[in-house]
Amino acid sequence: MTCSFFAERLQEGGFAAILGATWAHARPTHFMKPRTCFALLTLWIGSVFFLTAQEPGAAPTPQQILVRTLQKIVTIVEPAQDTPPPAFRAEIRFDKADGLPKQLAGQSAVLAFQAPDHVTLAARYKNESYALGRDGQQLWMYVGGKNWGVIGKPGQPRFLTAPEKLDNTKLGPLHLPLSRDKLLLAPLLMNVEAGEDMVIDGVRCRGIRATPKPETIEAFKIPKGELRLWVRESDDLPVRLGWSDGKSVNVDLTLKEAKLEPTVPAEVWRIPSKEGDRIETTAVGHLARFLSVTLANLGQKIPSLGPVTGERQVVATEGKGRFERVDGTRLLYLEGTPEEIGHQHGVLLKKEINEVSDRILYGVGVGSSFGKGRWFFGEIEDAQRRISPFIDPRYLVEMDAIALAVGREKEEIRLANFFPELFHCSGFAIFGNATKDGRLYHGRVLDYLRGVGLEQNAVVIVTKPDQGNAWVNISYAGFVGSVTAMNEKKVAIGEMGGRGEGNWDGKPMAQLVREVMEKANTLEEAVAIMRKGPRTCEYYYVVSDGKTKRAVGIAATPEKFETVWPGEKHERLPESVQDAVLLSAGDRYTKLVERVRAGHGKLDDAGARDLMQRPVCMDSNIHSVLFAPETLDFWVANADSTSPASHTRYTHYNLADLLKPAPGSEKSSDSGGR
Repeated sequence: MTCSFFAERLQEGGFAAILGATWAHARPTHFMKPRTCFALLTLWIGSVFFLTAQEPGAAPTPQQILVRTLQKIVTIVEPAQDTPPPAFRAEIRFDKADGLPKQLAGQSAVLAFQAPDHVTLAARYKNESYALGRDGQQLWMYVGGKNWGVIGKPGQPRFLTAPEKLDNTKLGPLHLPLSRDKLLLAPLLMNVEAGEDMVIDGVRCRGIRATPKPETIEAFKIPKGELRLWVRESDDLPVRLGWSDGKSVNVDLTLKEAKLEPTVPAEVWRIPSKEGDRIETTAVGHLARFLSVTLANLGQKIPSLGPVTGERQVVATEGKGRFERVDGTRLLYLEGTPEEIGHQHGVLLKKEINEVSDRILYGVGVGSSFGKGRWFFGEIEDAQRRISPFIDPRYLVEMDAIALAVGREKEEIRLANFFPELFHCSGFAIFGNATKDGRLYHGRVLDYLRGVGLEQNAVVIVTKPDQGNAWVNISYAGFVGSVTAMNEKKVAIGEMGGRGEGNWDGKPMAQLVREVMEKANTLEEAVAIMRKGPRTCEYYYVVSDGKTKRAVGIAATPEKFETVWPGEKHERLPESVQDAVLLSAGDRYTKLVERVRAGHGKLDDAGARDLMQRPVCMDSNIHSVLFAPETLDFWVANADSTSPASHTRYTHYNLADLLKPAPGSEKSSDSGGR
């Protein structure tokens, strides 16, 4: 059976859920007669006896080999009480990884384990050494080439800005998803056959093959597949296993030099730091959540959108806010004060906001520590401390209202909202003689970390604040700032990140973009707001105005502010094209210029969208947007598991229409605890 199958059943109540699901599937009632219970109990006891019994001198059956191997695993992971736990050590090697991230093929890692609370895993990847481990109630991560590591300890402050909020995470014992006796029933759910015996690392091993029974596949709706297992004849330790679904997934793992030891030195479980290393300390809960979020994200797929149907449905309402589905995409309408808007946002997208926050902070955020050799929370909290004096208090109220509505600490939502400061992208505006009908088209390509959990929580957010312009934000659940937006005054903007990370003493970029949307009625007013600042880091922008059919490119750092108007050149943008503002970098910029020149005078909305396809977009392209500010039309594409955004389906919207009451909204149900 697949790991995902066991994980799903475990989340639903462990082995009891497995049996319960089977019995409920076979009977019309969840209540069984005593005779039925007795029969099932007899079957279970009989399986334990017959599957482990063996004639003297006879070779074990495939079922017995499987049971013995499972028993061996149990004695390692969950030894009997008053039995000293053995230490298990082995090198794990991916011999085949078809259907998994291609980087895994050929990779290996060294594992050490001793129940109930000690484990280490060390590996090399791209000439860098990484290690992580658990030593009792502590977790640690270490990057040898960076001379850096972090130790998670209980009782530490979760956030530097709230030292009174101590982490109370208590790590439980390491354990299997099923107990010893329950594991013995696994062969009853599978067809187990003899496989090919072979010599592995100089040791004779028995092979078996196991496939879920047809009734098991039917009852649990699991995919067909085959488990391959080789165990040492001498001690029943597994040394190689594989899984194939008969289609795209085919995985083989080898456990080299697997051995059991009565004890190992205590240093095995400690962070392998050396003199001169920088070792930081954090809350153990941060590292625990990193591991759980990372595992939960493995193998997740984002399906491609189907054909356009024009369907628009109100799913839920909260106050003046509403959550809609438009052609399979999310649309969120928010209206009111900052507190009301934040509350509506949190209630209507609670699940999505929690998922984004976890993946941004505890997934990609903590994971970035490995590459940088700096602890993510320490770095981002220091940046937030410097940037906080420049944040509009109204935005903080909104973020805190979101946190209250979704049940998270306000520090988490505030930190997650800092994430857009790191985005990088391309953008353009074409109009006048450059387009077929003289219309202004403003394109925006967001290239940043495709596959980390943003795309599946993408949302178009229409906001009508109690102060300022109504506007649309092409965004992700829980974000209050913006990097791609258009307001009701027909002003549109897209941001492109540059260098200068660390220059945080100014307004956050994403909130500066929002300020433009809510306060600027013209292109000139937008430029004035951007110029005034104060600004952070290095960013580039394309800003357009549908009323005047004009656009401008902006290059901004904390100290410098430059504008590039249509037809003008810049040292980084050496090509000028009539009635066009084109911003990108390297070969992407060259290709964008080439495409605009080739289509000059003939580009319509479809042609403008095609400008954003590879190589103008990168493989990391998570959303692409085309604005037609004159009419307030816009088209949005989000990446899926197979393609970057510019190569997926675009969905058409109109801001003026979205600001009107949605059809059927007066009949909509409430949020229903989303």
